[in-house]
Amino acid sequence: MDDRNSEILGKKIFFLYPSAVIQNEIASDLVQQEYEIYIVRNHATLRRVLRTYPDSVVFVNINDQLQEKDCEAWIRGIMNDPATASVNIGILSSETNEALERKYINSVGIRGGYTVIKIKSDISKAIIKLMEILTVFNARGRRKYLRVTTDKEAQATLNMPYNGQYINGVINDISVAGLSCTFEKNLQFEKNTFCKDIQIRLQSMILKTEGIIFGSRKEGLAMVYVLLFTQRIDPDVRAKIRKYIQALLQVRMDILLK
Repeated sequence: MDDRNSEILGKKIFFLYPSAVIQNEIASDLVQQEYEIYIVRNHATLRRVLRTYPDSVVFVNINDQLQEKDCEAWIRGIMNDPATASVNIGILSSETNEALERKYINSVGIRGGYTVIKIKSDISKAIIKLMEILTVFNARGRRKYLRVTTDKEAQATLNMPYNGQYINGVINDISVAGLSCTFEKNLQFEKNTFCKDIQIRLQSMILKTEGIIFGSRKEGLAMVYVLLFTQRIDPDVRAKIRKYIQALLQVRMDILLK
């Protein structure tokens, strides 16, 4: 299956065999920049998944798991396979090795650069460099925010005051800009209604928000409401929503990677 919507929705970004620093600091920072990030620890299954998402970006940590010859063979295999030839690959390394850098860029022909992360002070520089690379690849597409659909397993609900009582709802999808939801009762919200003291539960996290009803639509017997968060939302709440979105997407990707 071709990933035809990547120009609009953005590209999937995979970190293969990331170190703790790469995963916990660099990848986490990119999540907060609204990139769609995945952590992968099996190059064989990743190659299979890349056939489904051929417009993806892969950053390979060459200092863990794979021997150099095996890493080069895997990358060449991705680039020479017509089903995955459009995948953009970059190298992450904890060592400066000009000969190796020249080989991957000039001989192998990777398009995602060779980024060295040796010490703590390299992290900020690495993030800037990777964001520059991702900008060239148009990795965010035309979307501004990453949105995820939720389900019963995602445990995404909300609770808010309405006419002197508290009402419960189920979240259908969410981004840092807002959410769509249905309520357990048949309610009538007018457009532009201001809703305060909203309590959102995202699995084990409970977040306090406020928003404005942007619109509604009928889906079957249910009325789905779209609620946009106000600009007064705590930045920490937005950070936690992004973290939740990435975690949920990772769970779904892990199923494909099995």
